[in-house]
Amino acid sequence: MHPDQQGPFRIGVTRDVRRPDGSFAFTPDLSALEVNGVEWAFLAGNPRPLTPDLLADLDGLYHFSTPVTAESLDGVDRLVVLARHGVGLDFVDVEACTRRGIAVTITPQGVTRPMASAAVTLVLAAAHRLRERDRALHDGDWGSARFEPTGFGLTGRTLGVIGYGRIGHEVVRLLEPWEMRVLVTQRTPVADEGVSYVPLETLLAEADVVVVACPLTDVTRGLLDARRLALMKPTAFLVNISRGAIVDQAALVGALRDGRLAGAGLDVVDPEPLPADAPLLELPNVVGAPHSLGYTDQLIRGCVEGACRSLLAAAAGRVPDDLANPEVLANARFTEKLGRFRLDS
Repeated sequence: MHPDQQGPFRIGVTRDVRRPDGSFAFTPDLSALEVNGVEWAFLAGNPRPLTPDLLADLDGLYHFSTPVTAESLDGVDRLVVLARHGVGLDFVDVEACTRRGIAVTITPQGVTRPMASAAVTLVLAAAHRLRERDRALHDGDWGSARFEPTGFGLTGRTLGVIGYGRIGHEVVRLLEPWEMRVLVTQRTPVADEGVSYVPLETLLAEADVVVVACPLTDVTRGLLDARRLALMKPTAFLVNISRGAIVDQAALVGALRDGRLAGAGLDVVDPEPLPADAPLLELPNVVGAPHSLGYTDQLIRGCVEGACRSLLAAAAGRVPDDLANPEVLANARFTEKLGRFRLDS
């Protein structure tokens, strides 16, 4: 241990990953953190957002979904790393973390393929009208109605991907066997072979299936509003595996109900949890999951192991991988805090 370090490297774990019996909610557990010079414990409370008193004595935070705001960090001078279980950053004020010299890390290796697989699952479920077919099976309907509405073949059709990052790339790769024309849109132009970079409005107007894979930011919040949804073909399907707030849900419900969109596959909604009487749940042409479709054993393992690696790197005085805020490396407060920690090898 570095001589300047006072006591162990203390890690707090947000209580939204704690079972009622006090154990960690996922497998593998956090035994990777049980090393010399490191102590971890669940936070004493789970207010939303977190409060400074819960963070003030921590060096690292294992973070799932409880919001961390600028106010959460008021007077929090010791914290050096916030390790996300996942890749979404809408729960964390990243700029406030950077100002306070706190590295924010994500776990892309754990998330990319499972979430791309979830997107493709919803594409196929919507195109093959799985929601309607499943209902017919459970209703014992073996008449002509079991063939209605007719499924939508994907070969030769147009796929539009909003947000062509790691997950967007993997969605396109997984759908290659269907030989779809691929349109993508994001902040910066794309020059990949077999992919056409187009403005968002062009993508919406031409795509038969639109997959939302961009992060939720101030720019993308409400990105697919009533005007933009109206650009889509009435035969098109919308799939969202990113964040519910990117889509104007009331406008989406209206389009689906009025036949201006053929269907939707949703792993995310707005708000979460969705009220039991939400109009979206009444629609027969919506298939989805409660923000959990990507949660395979492999995703969970990748996220747990990735977050633990980030925490242990900081505990050893090393810059962790997969920084969401690389700007923090220029912050003298971060450098000073990180320099206090050295685990015995």
